[in-house]
Amino acid sequence: MARFQRSTVPRLLYTFYSTKTTPSYSASPAAALLFGNFEVRHFSAGNVARAKDDKDPWWKESMNRLRNIGISAHIDSGKTTLTERVLYYTGRIHEIHEVRGRDGVGAKMDSMDLEREKGITIQSAATYCTWKDYQINIIDTPGHVDFTIEVERALRVLDGAILVLCSVGGVQSQSITVDRQMRRYEVPRLAFINKLDRMGANPWKVLNQARSKLRHHSAAVQVPIGLEENFQGLIDLVQLKAYYFHGSSGEKVVAEEIPADMEAIVAEKRRELIEMVSEVDDKLAEAFLNDEPISSADLEEAVRRATIARKFIPVFMGSAFKNKGVQPLLDGVLSYLPCPIEVGNYALDQTKNEEKVMLSGTPDGPLVALAFKLEEGRFGQLTYLRVYEGVIRKGDFIVNINTGKKIKVPRLVRMHSDEMEDIQEAHAGQIVAVFGVDCASGDTFTNGSVKYTMTSMNVPEPVMSLAVQPVSKDSGGQFSKALNRFQREDPTFRVGLDAESGQTIISGMGELHLDIYVERIRREYKVDATVGKPRVNFRETITQHAEFDYLHKKQSGGQGQYGRVCGYVEPLLLGSPIKFEFENMIVGQAIPSNFIPAIEKGFKEAANSGSLIGHPVENIRIVLTDGASHAVDSSELAFKLAAIYAFRQCYNAARPVILEPIMLVELKVPTEFQGTVAGDINKRKGVIVGNDQDGDDSVITANVPLNNMFGYSTALRSMTQGKGEFTMEYKEHSPVPQDVQMQLVNTHKANKAAE
Repeated sequence: MARFQRSTVPRLLYTFYSTKTTPSYSASPAAALLFGNFEVRHFSAGNVARAKDDKDPWWKESMNRLRNIGISAHIDSGKTTLTERVLYYTGRIHEIHEVRGRDGVGAKMDSMDLEREKGITIQSAATYCTWKDYQINIIDTPGHVDFTIEVERALRVLDGAILVLCSVGGVQSQSITVDRQMRRYEVPRLAFINKLDRMGANPWKVLNQARSKLRHHSAAVQVPIGLEENFQGLIDLVQLKAYYFHGSSGEKVVAEEIPADMEAIVAEKRRELIEMVSEVDDKLAEAFLNDEPISSADLEEAVRRATIARKFIPVFMGSAFKNKGVQPLLDGVLSYLPCPIEVGNYALDQTKNEEKVMLSGTPDGPLVALAFKLEEGRFGQLTYLRVYEGVIRKGDFIVNINTGKKIKVPRLVRMHSDEMEDIQEAHAGQIVAVFGVDCASGDTFTNGSVKYTMTSMNVPEPVMSLAVQPVSKDSGGQFSKALNRFQREDPTFRVGLDAESGQTIISGMGELHLDIYVERIRREYKVDATVGKPRVNFRETITQHAEFDYLHKKQSGGQGQYGRVCGYVEPLLLGSPIKFEFENMIVGQAIPSNFIPAIEKGFKEAANSGSLIGHPVENIRIVLTDGASHAVDSSELAFKLAAIYAFRQCYNAARPVILEPIMLVELKVPTEFQGTVAGDINKRKGVIVGNDQDGDDSVITANVPLNNMFGYSTALRSMTQGKGEFTMEYKEHSPVPQDVQMQLVNTHKANKAAE
């Protein structure tokens, strides 16, 4: 899947420049905020240490009390149970429904459908809940970790995240993948070690695994009181308090003094925490080296600074199933994860060739909002918007930059539990939903004064196709509904109809991409679909100049058909932006000018399927130099047919070749498997163009023909014991070797004969 590359330009610090009257926001330093192709996000302590007598803008308080977070984890680490508890304690649901499982492990999420796989009662893309006067939007993190544009969008809406780890299973394969994505999108995160009540729970082992496998610079901010069946509560290393959870659902949190028998371990772990944070925070390091006593407030501020700068990951502990440790985790979200104005975001200016623009992220700027998720609701399409800058009001006119349409906002709602709360306006940093706005996922809305988009508008061409059809005839309606929705959500997913076979063809960015959608049709729409053999989108082109001179003459009583075309075909220069060029160089009226468009149409139609393997012909220039017409028998149809036959006549003389899509494949594999993987790429006729070292991993870059990449994800897993991962993006079409061309032509002929 093509990922939009992110530059590593550090985001500007968000600071306020104080003046005697009101704070002023200069376009550069005060600019970083809320959006974009996630660059390095910086946090500045400037706004903490600001002079108290400065007059705060009206939105400052509500922006500081806002958190947009995601919860992600390996399957069966207890993400579902944790989310359920978070919603319960914040008053979002009123009773806890146990996720049944006799071993008390929590949900086995594998067998449930995709939406529930991402977390129980969150049917909406962003669930809003309130904890201690702070608004927290829990954003549905993607369940499928392939590289579709949709995943990218969901992750850039987050300002922070919680990575859930199992205290028994530790760091598992999906944890590594999820963490790698968080790192790619530069999302500050907390870790939560869950299931401390299980047999064999060992949080310290998991913490060391996170440091070695995930390369986390992390330390525990809590120590558990007892483990397994003796797990009673937690000790907070920052505030130095012991917390116990009473009540039928652990809703009463009781703070007590630290038990005497645990003072030694608490002192040791707190020192470790201070050491780890002072390695990345100069202010705390100074106090630590001078042996000054470090107060709870100083330590909390230092952990916050380091977490938001993504130099440190605080580790929380608990057991969501036994209702222990969830409330302190929520406090941690408020204390350590950034609010929207502490995160820098970029937009792309469409008037300046997608130049990056830093957004100020304040409600004072022009409106910029991203539609990051669509949902089919009871009242039609519900569009979730993340507002990055400015204010959106009910009844306002907003412009969809991707389509250029101007739309009125008919109804603005905030999703709260299952009911929707109507609101009049929403400002930067908030997540709202709008009804009745027809758009696709990933569209950017502004108030019309700027032409910014949050994602690139250059959508890559699909490189692979599959034929799909529903098993039962009755489910055709649901099937087409699913395909329409996915097309709106993901611009790289296309649906078409094969004119010859009448089958529905879906096209996308690779095998995994299409597999995911076939699977989602099955799970979300309950439609079983049969999938044909994958088809690579080959192209054909010519390599030399060839003349044509064709007379089409047909007499069958009444008006006949007469048309003669002469000229030549030649290949266009490599890298030419246009794939097909037609030029009329006839001098005089050998062919009346009203027939020229019909001739061009005929050549275009003929170029839609070359005679080698029936795929489109591109990079071709057709020049018409002469011809002849008949006063009575010439017609548009006659010249169109003449053009088609002329093209076929000269095509073989122009030495046609087949072009195949070449993919830029980036592999990340542990170094011990490097030789095996490189050998396999050579076997697949790939060319290795780069090999770098990244910690314990080798990063191999190669150009491989897509036709040889089928089933590669399975092959790579078996070669690397499941530790390798790869991404593929389309690079170019290039000629196939002669032996492959012969093989493809023979297969095509055999298929035609069989039909």
